[in-house]
Amino acid sequence: MDFKKFLPWIIGIVVIIGIYSWVKGINNTAVNLSQNVEQSWGDVQTAYQRRNDLIGNLVNTVKGAADFEKSTLTAVIEARAKATSVTVDPTNITPEQLAAFNSAQSGVSSSLSKLLVTVEKYPDLKANENFLKLQDELASTENQILTARTRFNEAVKPYNTHIKTFPNSIFAGMFGFKEKAYFQSVAGAEKPVEVKF
Repeated sequence: MDFKKFLPWIIGIVVIIGIYSWVKGINNTAVNLSQNVEQSWGDVQTAYQRRNDLIGNLVNTVKGAADFEKSTLTAVIEARAKATSVTVDPTNITPEQLAAFNSAQSGVSSSLSKLLVTVEKYPDLKANENFLKLQDELASTENQILTARTRFNEAVKPYNTHIKTFPNSIFAGMFGFKEKAYFQSVAGAEKPVEVKF
């Protein structure tokens, strides 16, 4: 048996198996990293959902104050409704989707801040045990939102790095993997907050 006769075939098969394993590794790593991003996005949505649930309870507690400004409550309820109507596809997170989501959530934060400032005028409401508990839970939830958003960005970075690094970028594009957007701060967040006394 002439071994030299089969050597090119053996080398060819080994090269094909090597290339297949390499490309498979690129794809499987991208799939795994993409799943991490989607899981992190689910955590972000869960944190925001918790805030929305708490806002419902907060609004109901505040409604009990007979002379409380109805326009402030209405603004919170409308902002919450708008925020829950914005959806983001976790498999294809685009900067535009995140900007719309972020803008809607910013509206909730703004109207909620106005509500909490307005409460200062109502000593009975400020002393209400349910209100104080909800206020503490909201503060805790805001910290959870910040943590979830940070972890989301931390999950996006290795995914984007993997699919944009050469030669992975060639195969990632062929397999349909696209760059995912990072969570950005709301426009104007870099400016100092104006405090009026």
